[in-house]
Amino acid sequence: MAAKKSAPQEAPGIDIGISEKDRRKIADGLSHFLADSYTLYLKTHNFHWNVTGPMFNTLHAMFMTQYNEQWTALDEIAERIRALGFRAPGSYAEFGKLSSIAEEKAPDQLDWREMVRQLVLGNEAVCRTARKVIKAAEAAGDDPTADLATQRLQVHEKYAWMLRSLLE
Repeated sequence: MAAKKSAPQEAPGIDIGISEKDRRKIADGLSHFLADSYTLYLKTHNFHWNVTGPMFNTLHAMFMTQYNEQWTALDEIAERIRALGFRAPGSYAEFGKLSSIAEEKAPDQLDWREMVRQLVLGNEAVCRTARKVIKAAEAAGDDPTADLATQRLQVHEKYAWMLRSLLE
């Protein structure tokens, strides 16, 4: 039997000026955002370990910079879900159900160009998810969530651009 995707579970007695319905919608969007962000973090870290070829030094260092920054951001996203009164997803199974970033070939089957291409696509996916969160947060007057997602959007747009430039 397939596991059912459940809605975020609300903590009791939350009154922060955002309705329960809006907080639930935002928390759901943040859960997808967290899953995409975690999946991209894991893929970036994996490629850091497994990159080979003439771009090794450059990409090994670039990937490390990116995954370290991404790791810190994961905590901020999860804590925002908690501040809204909901449980943050935190397992591979949950992230797999929520993420829009697909797993592709194993790193030992990829050259550096394909790794970079996949990270461009992953960063772009995180950007699209961030935009959805921003829209929901702005509609509910949730400035902290909109600010967090906007800051993450800026980082991931920059990463996508930097990685894309390597392929030109």
